[in-house]
Amino acid sequence: MDPAGNQQNHRMELQYDGSGLHGWAKQEGLATVEGSLEVAFSTVLGVAPTLQVAGRTDAGVHARRQVVSLRLPAGTDLPCLTRALNALTPAGIAVTRLTRAPHGFDARKDAASRTYRYFLSTAAVMSPFWSRYCWQAPGDLDLRAMRDAAAFAAGRHDFTAFTPTDTEHVFFDRLVLRCAWKRGGRGMMYLEIEAEAFLRHMVRTLVGTMVEIGRGERSLDGFRLLLQGAPRPAAGPTAPARGLCLWDITYERGR
Repeated sequence: MDPAGNQQNHRMELQYDGSGLHGWAKQEGLATVEGSLEVAFSTVLGVAPTLQVAGRTDAGVHARRQVVSLRLPAGTDLPCLTRALNALTPAGIAVTRLTRAPHGFDARKDAASRTYRYFLSTAAVMSPFWSRYCWQAPGDLDLRAMRDAAAFAAGRHDFTAFTPTDTEHVFFDRLVLRCAWKRGGRGMMYLEIEAEAFLRHMVRTLVGTMVEIGRGERSLDGFRLLLQGAPRPAAGPTAPARGLCLWDITYERGR
């Protein structure tokens, strides 16, 4: 609660389909998750609270679990507000939970790690139910080589090669806690990667580069050199946004 005694810290969890959305951050004249939520909050409360998000997603990227910290008036009817937010935001955005949070909770700063999944299909024909959430890359891929590359990506490395050259990032070292390709059915597979934090486009460029390895267009030794701070042009293409999903956010117990 703030010194005036009328604001309390809260935690909001949501899911969204990134198709047709221009990412998390609000942008004038464009449909975004943050912008849609601010309009809904303003309609219900008369003012939009500041939303601190655990992970800012790019245009077209989905979220299975996104976490936001915010301050709301003391005594707010949270179930009623949740229903109102879901009624006032686009169908592709769902507020799944809204609760009181510990004093000082910050969804971004307190996050211990973020987990993403990138979905890929090698099928010649892909189900229309998956087409908005999966990159279709038909043909044979050497999954063993891609798994070896994913294992190399685990640990602390310089990921300069996997983020745009024009960037606001200053430090490019990131600690990847785990990284592995997993097989699904009917030509489906996905990369699951967990890290303390990510660079912009980092997961999608890792995927694009690993697909080149799977096609025999790039060597594993060459991939390892990329993890030593090679420039962006040395890595592979950035995979399409539609295959990427913010899968989970991990917090220390009690946060």
